[in-house]
Amino acid sequence: MLARQLVLSSFAVTTILTVCTLAQSTAQTQAPGQAIKFIVTHPAGGLPDTVARVVGRRLQERLGQSVVVENRPGANGGIAVNALISSPPDGHTFVVTDGAILSINPQVYSKLSYDPKKIAPVAFLAQAPLFLGIHQKVPVSTIKEFIDYVRDRPGQLNYGSSGVGSIHHISMEGFKSSLQLKMAHVPFKGTGESVPALLGGHVDTLFSAYPSLSGAAGTNLIKLLASNGADRSSLVPTLPAVSEIIPEFDFAPIVGIYARVGTSSSFIQKIAEEATAIVREPDVIKQLAVVGVEPRGGGPNEFDRALKGETERIAKVVKTADIRLD
Repeated sequence: MLARQLVLSSFAVTTILTVCTLAQSTAQTQAPGQAIKFIVTHPAGGLPDTVARVVGRRLQERLGQSVVVENRPGANGGIAVNALISSPPDGHTFVVTDGAILSINPQVYSKLSYDPKKIAPVAFLAQAPLFLGIHQKVPVSTIKEFIDYVRDRPGQLNYGSSGVGSIHHISMEGFKSSLQLKMAHVPFKGTGESVPALLGGHVDTLFSAYPSLSGAAGTNLIKLLASNGADRSSLVPTLPAVSEIIPEFDFAPIVGIYARVGTSSSFIQKIAEEATAIVREPDVIKQLAVVGVEPRGGGPNEFDRALKGETERIAKVVKTADIRLD
């Protein structure tokens, strides 16, 4: 009798363990009917939002699973990131944004509203190079002429940006410090203010996205001199990259997908593979080009390397220019 009870007890324990294991496995399996959510740190129409929607539409078609884009701007990305962190790591919730949440914010703020260590890179989607534009009143036509012009007039020219600590500000400070140029900074609240200031001749120069400048460049109201990526931009391949004058200069904003730490690697790999394939599709490349975005494509490792490289470059500029936001 005792032996029989021991056998039954052993069987019961085994059954309980099996049920628990199956329950855990089920909890870590993506439910086919549940929508995938892309939380975006910016309002609708911004760079990350546009990329999220283009990729989301194609991902929905490829997976046969709904993809919802949810805009959660505010707190320098903190609202969106905290929404991700508070979601279960079940492979259904991701954040789509630029690298600033990891490469800029931790360096310019002493305190963050989110923990950067709780998010992980998933897929490197794209980059959006900024272009160095000058008002037509500046009597130069090339980036080398512009450098000489500014160098001969220390402190006489000014430049606009989308705000202190923005990638536009950091790009120009990196440009200035590398070449030992002196220009006054005029910060604005976004490109909606800074670009009109350039068009009106209130600032002499700035870095901004191609769609913001291309129209005025076409009428010769402003002149485009160079792009700020590591290589020449496919959007305007005839223009040189600043890196041709300043080696390793690269401040083109990067955009990607992030997951909550603890999300199964199989879910991350699945999304990374699909997203990488999507941004390399000819139709998607055309859609992104219209909004000044160049496709990249790459999984967690590639995205992680890109973020670390961006962080190192930005750190040098932040330190040199003493950029703080609190």
